[in-house]
Amino acid sequence: MPRWTDFDTFLAEVESARRDGDRQTLVDELLMERREWPWIQGNKATFVFNSLGARRNVALNLDTIKADPPFAPLKQLDGTMLWYLTRTFAEDDLLDYLLAVDDPLTPLAQESDILARVSKYWRADPSNPLKMKSAQQDVSVLRMGSARPYIDWTSLEAVPRGKVTEHTIDSAELGFKGRTVWVYTPPGYEGSGLAYPLLILQDGQWMSGPLQVPAIADALIKHNRLAPLVIAMVQSGSQNERLFEYTSNDQHYNSLLTELLPMLQTNYRIDSSHMGVGGVANGAVAAAHAALKNPAVFSSLLMISPPLGKGLDEDKLTQYAGRFEQAPVLPERIFQSVGRYEAKARFLRPAQALRDILQARIGEGYHYTEIGSGHGLVAFRSIFPEALAWAFPAG
Repeated sequence: MPRWTDFDTFLAEVESARRDGDRQTLVDELLMERREWPWIQGNKATFVFNSLGARRNVALNLDTIKADPPFAPLKQLDGTMLWYLTRTFAEDDLLDYLLAVDDPLTPLAQESDILARVSKYWRADPSNPLKMKSAQQDVSVLRMGSARPYIDWTSLEAVPRGKVTEHTIDSAELGFKGRTVWVYTPPGYEGSGLAYPLLILQDGQWMSGPLQVPAIADALIKHNRLAPLVIAMVQSGSQNERLFEYTSNDQHYNSLLTELLPMLQTNYRIDSSHMGVGGVANGAVAAAHAALKNPAVFSSLLMISPPLGKGLDEDKLTQYAGRFEQAPVLPERIFQSVGRYEAKARFLRPAQALRDILQARIGEGYHYTEIGSGHGLVAFRSIFPEALAWAFPAG
């Protein structure tokens, strides 16, 4: 039986101990008893940081904290090396966070070298095994008790695995050379002789990497939630290139239709009557643009957290609600999601307005979800199983 049933009981016992040595012994016993943090009870989560050296400060770095910097300070437990913070969340929250250790605590808006500051002071939580690993930086994941699952899909055993093949593609339409296209084929593809549905996803380096789309597809196919399909994941360029190519750009649509699709149809058995397009963030905008221009080709559409409101390129992005409302034909199946903690004017309210339009227009062919997350890879990975299963349901 655990010695402490909640963190408050532990704190009370520590505070009754007179000597610092006794207090630190209790801390050591707690950390031996409870190896994984944060400690979640109902709508509260307790974060800890056990420092072996003197620290000026430790803070929780969380996007949902409306401050600059977005920190909530941890408190050092007197006479010990333990820092702690208990904070209230919604019970379905799934959020990424970091710990800022000895950060200068100055506003980020005044920071001249934000990347150097992040690298020096911000870190994943060493006591939390739940993480999102990416090329940029690992982040820790807070999963409250009623949040959607967040697992390492690549670690699932007894799941038949499909195959991912790398190709390179040049685009005369967009003026790039040598970008990678990762193409997933489902288990059993090689010997079946069948033609398969096709899904094209933007930001292929995320889809094939931290978002684990191939492994998610494997698990869904095994459990008869997803139709076996081919998934083409197309690498994006630099951030500036990405924003230019993905924002209402006919050249990007032309590249999909006249450069990518012919390459895929030459190398893979594609059912041209059942194709879809999707993406996250600005990649979802590119997908929506393509599907609106040609719903006869792209009969399924996945839009995860598209920015459709105020901000960069809002003159183009705010037109999407009207485009969906006025389009004579829409894709047969549309999946849309947004995070509860995404910027209201850029993401949440425009998503809700589009939801009202699409529910009225296509009814059962449309699915909308709001999740207890912000804007980032953790949220995107958590929603992809639902998105794939909706857009290409088994049977």
